[in-house]
Amino acid sequence: MAVRMEERFDGDRLDTSVWFPFYLSHWSSRAESAATYAVSGGELRLWIPPTQALWSADRHEEPLRVSALQTGAFSGPVGSTVGQQPLAPGMTVREEQPPFWGYTPTYGRFEVRMRGVVTERSMVAFWMSGIEDRPERSGEILVAEVFGSAPHNVGMGIREIRDPLLRDDVETPWLDLELSEFHLYGVDWRPGRVTFSVDGRVVRVVHQAPDYPLQLMLGVFDFPARGGSDDDVPELFVTHVTGEPLHSV
Repeated sequence: MAVRMEERFDGDRLDTSVWFPFYLSHWSSRAESAATYAVSGGELRLWIPPTQALWSADRHEEPLRVSALQTGAFSGPVGSTVGQQPLAPGMTVREEQPPFWGYTPTYGRFEVRMRGVVTERSMVAFWMSGIEDRPERSGEILVAEVFGSAPHNVGMGIREIRDPLLRDDVETPWLDLELSEFHLYGVDWRPGRVTFSVDGRVVRVVHQAPDYPLQLMLGVFDFPARGGSDDDVPELFVTHVTGEPLHSV
């Protein structure tokens, strides 16, 4: 059954029946992948403090730190190759994650209102990823990905991952906006078509689409090997995330 999402981050606690505050913890661990976050005044803040450790330091080729939330998660048992978004073929699970399906829609209109504070070595992103209960159900809709090194270029499009019916089609159009200010990033996902918009204006239309449930993912990422200061604190602020199901397809 299609379900509407209306996340306004009310109160002072994250709704953990919807959001899983760890990033791909099956390849790492919950301890290593836990997000640094706070909910207050109708706003979610994700950030990476200087003390935050690297994510899966011995497995991720480029040093990475991340604070991210996702609305779905699962893996096979320890030692298996069953898990979402493997970093390389044959990667094995380190910490089994029981199935968690907080919000995994198929088709609809989805929006996030967010802003980022990043440096040249960090980025913020909102994307929707296949739940990967089967490896081929892994395609992604990249709604908005913005690097501090190119703050006016908003990455958006489709990533095939392991879906043989999709092909990579991501562009980074230059937009006249300030990443440090709130903007509304949206996607209209229908069978065979995905329309991307920023502040209500259509920016791209891609004529292909995943046809299975996707989970929502929000995160701020830092790449220490790209230079800069370890004392900088990349941040992502979000006031709301909404999802309006497509009732007929």
